[in-house]
Amino acid sequence: MTAFIEAASPHVMNTYGRVPIALERGQGSRVWDVNGKQYLDALGGIAVNTLGHNHPRLVPALQDQLSKLIHTSNYYHVPGQEQLAAKLVELSGMQNVFFCNSGLEANEAALKIARKFGVDKGIAKPEIVVYEKAFHGRSIATMSATGNPKIHTGFGPLVEGFIRVPVNNIEAIRQATEGNPNVVAVFFETIQGEGGINPMRIEYLQQLRQLCDERGWLMMIDEVQCGMGRTGKWFAHQWAGIVPDVMPLAKGLGSGVPIGAVVAGPKAANVLQPGNHGTTFGGNPLAMRAGNETIRIMEEDGLLHNATAVGLHLKTALQHALGSLPGVKEVRGQGLMLGVELTKPCGVLVGRAADAGLLISVTADSVIRLVPPLILTTAEADEIVALLAPLVQAFLAE
Repeated sequence: MTAFIEAASPHVMNTYGRVPIALERGQGSRVWDVNGKQYLDALGGIAVNTLGHNHPRLVPALQDQLSKLIHTSNYYHVPGQEQLAAKLVELSGMQNVFFCNSGLEANEAALKIARKFGVDKGIAKPEIVVYEKAFHGRSIATMSATGNPKIHTGFGPLVEGFIRVPVNNIEAIRQATEGNPNVVAVFFETIQGEGGINPMRIEYLQQLRQLCDERGWLMMIDEVQCGMGRTGKWFAHQWAGIVPDVMPLAKGLGSGVPIGAVVAGPKAANVLQPGNHGTTFGGNPLAMRAGNETIRIMEEDGLLHNATAVGLHLKTALQHALGSLPGVKEVRGQGLMLGVELTKPCGVLVGRAADAGLLISVTADSVIRLVPPLILTTAEADEIVALLAPLVQAFLAE
């Protein structure tokens, strides 16, 4: 028998509280570690692996692209950029796209668009409305927009120009911006991911769209985690029947290949001009192929419908298994972006679930987050519940 391999990364900077397993390969919604142990992947690389692992149509397409061009830079046109941009414009009802490499970069670009939009209107110090419990990234600017004081600690001074309000309260945003001529945009996640799977209500989203129109503000929706089909629509805000002015995307767009995009509507589409913003790797041929193939396969295989149907099945099963337990506050979310909130911090469940062969995360201290691949089957959803429920029950009994 081969010796057990301990998971360790002594030469890697210690920036993560890692689960002590090292993954080696994957197939569909399952992964295996270096010791051969199998896990059901209910985290999907944190809402990234749209098509699961080793997808039989994605992988050959990426192999084909690797043998042609990986990177050229944006000195030249990249045919895959126009193809993916046209598709994102079609799916969103917006106008054009800037490509980058991550959600943070997409959000950073959105903040730059908002500021320049204001400056172009003669506003010297533009301000942007952001939300409590929001998460937009860990650069200095996106961290400043983020509503979690824990991630701010040690990195001051923060970037100024943000006004923070609570979610789902239209009066709060009216009061916070009353008589302020410097406000240029509202920036939020349709469903807050890191903040604990907190959805914006449909009525609130519609009120916000109206407010932005009345005041000439950009509505900027961070769809990095909740977008790309995860809720059963291409973008989560589409459940409210609204269209934003700026929409950062990343995560699920490339099924695991690093990619970011900022989709812009007419009000924002021409704010950035040559010299205003750029990227070396953004829009590279490999990432564009990943994005194009991901969407094509999602359409061919009906994965929006699958996210809705299997997500509802999983949510219902979780509510049935856990909903009435003392210590379970709520099972919430939409499609395959679900959270189970407990009444006490439950970070220990990440390790216990891994021991049981299930990959999950805990966010906002007490919310179990499930964001599996969109190829998840109802049988696999049942397996998630069968593995998770006893762990939660035992934990709450402690």
